[in-house]
Amino acid sequence: MLGLSALVVFAIIRSIRIIPQQKVAVIERLGKFLRVLNPGFHLIIPFVDRVRHLHDLRIQQADVPSQMVITKDNVQIKIDTVFFYFVHDAMAATYSIHDYVKGIINITAANIRQVVGNMELDETLAGREKISLYLRHSLEAATEKWGVNIERVEVIDIHPPIEIHNAMEKQMKAEREKRANILQAEGERQAAVLRADGEKQAEVLRAEGAKQAMILQAEGQKESNIRIAEGNQLSQELDAKGKGAAIKIIAGADKLKIETIAEAEKNRIEKIKSAEADPQFLTYKSLEALGEISKGQATTLFVPTEAVNVFSSIGSLSKIANTLNKQANIDEQNS
Repeated sequence: MLGLSALVVFAIIRSIRIIPQQKVAVIERLGKFLRVLNPGFHLIIPFVDRVRHLHDLRIQQADVPSQMVITKDNVQIKIDTVFFYFVHDAMAATYSIHDYVKGIINITAANIRQVVGNMELDETLAGREKISLYLRHSLEAATEKWGVNIERVEVIDIHPPIEIHNAMEKQMKAEREKRANILQAEGERQAAVLRADGEKQAEVLRAEGAKQAMILQAEGQKESNIRIAEGNQLSQELDAKGKGAAIKIIAGADKLKIETIAEAEKNRIEKIKSAEADPQFLTYKSLEALGEISKGQATTLFVPTEAVNVFSSIGSLSKIANTLNKQANIDEQNS
């Protein structure tokens, strides 16, 4: 009984299958493919069904051993590559090929020799992406029927011979020195250009400043000359106005003096007339007054009406002159 119970327990345990996430199991019944178990809890017939292979559906990585290949220019180099893949068909991956990882490695090695053999060393060193793309296309065409997808292929490293490596280092050193010299020369050229441009700008600014100074000086001189001319003109106008005013004042004073003398003489003559003096004597006195008036600076004379009437005839003037002479002699005798 105990043995039978143990056998039953063991059979129950063998009938239970729990498939983890991101994995699938290929089940065979009596050596023939039955089905694929997805993640989860499953029951199978013990001793009849069995798990042939448990596949991981996650992206897997496989390293390709270093490959010694010869380039187009007969340089032997060593290439290290790695590829990434995942299983998308568990049945095909189980029954289409015995070991799909080994098959992918062999195809990769063969295609590396083919693609690198058509490239020169420099092109190979600079063409990792080209090599990777070519290998991926070649692997996808072969692994599609295996139930495996190639995610990507990467060229990890390319190792040229030590002699080529040393020559490349010397070349890179010379190239770096060349670029350094070029950059230094370019920097010196740029510095010289900037200095020349700065000096040019300084000269232009100095010339512009001198020009502005001359313009301002000329404008100042012009303004000064205008002010001086305006001042002279104003001074001349003021002098002219002052002289005109003085002349008017003098003329007015002379006129007032003449009018005063004439008025006084008029009053004197009227008094003489009122005393019934001789007409000839009055005429003489008028001429005597005119003579006194003419001695002044005035240019205008006010002649009494009686004197003007005397000038009507020459004969009368002679008579008046004789009478005046006689009167003068009488006055001298009396004195």
